[in-house]
Amino acid sequence: MSENRTAIVTGGASGIGAATAKELAARGYRIAVFDRNGKGGKQVVAALPHVEGGAHFAFEVDVADEPTLVETFAMAVAYLGQLDALVTSAGVADMTPFMDLDAATFRSVYDDNVVGTFLSIREAARHMAPGARICTVASVAGLRGGGLSGTAAYAASKGAVLALTKNAARALAERGIAVNTVAPGATMTPMIEDAWKNEAHRKRVEAMSAMNRTGAPEEIARAIAFLVSPEASYVTGTTLVADGGLVMY
Repeated sequence: MSENRTAIVTGGASGIGAATAKELAARGYRIAVFDRNGKGGKQVVAALPHVEGGAHFAFEVDVADEPTLVETFAMAVAYLGQLDALVTSAGVADMTPFMDLDAATFRSVYDDNVVGTFLSIREAARHMAPGARICTVASVAGLRGGGLSGTAAYAASKGAVLALTKNAARALAERGIAVNTVAPGATMTPMIEDAWKNEAHRKRVEAMSAMNRTGAPEEIARAIAFLVSPEASYVTGTTLVADGGLVMY
């Protein structure tokens, strides 16, 4: 791999994905942002710092759309020249109460959060050389079964991301590719903005953490940046919990 590292960040148009794209670009990575929000992706890319060795790129794509995602990965790697890191932050939240949740909604959340993550890992691995690194984005909801804002479909999907990450770490080790996940606690992103308008709910969730506050996307991005960096060369199949002390075990 060359000195100039590259990364694809799915869900990079907002929230943790956008913060991660900015953090990695600040560390010298050339970035390709994938997002269904093509306009938002372009805006994030336009604001990234210049990196020696080439430009940043934005691609409008749904990570659960397999044929289009396959084509987009090939195109992005052709533009970047190589692929050293993947961050899978694309995903959706769902707050439907358990007894009101239907199968169609459950499948939709699973497609975005789990199938999209799997497809992204698989396609990235096709284009990666030994030493490359992947970081998925799960949630403390997947560790504790919800109980914060997201409910059954969301918690189950994030639990699946945790298991998928460990399986991918095993499967891709022979290729020299490390795979880890970060499990954020409550983080101030568009995903929880509506829920946080309920002051009582926000205070209840914040009080569950030792730090008694909501995290910032930039704090999660720094954890992700470590996991995709060469400094984490002996770390794979691991969950880095970044939650202000909400889940301790």
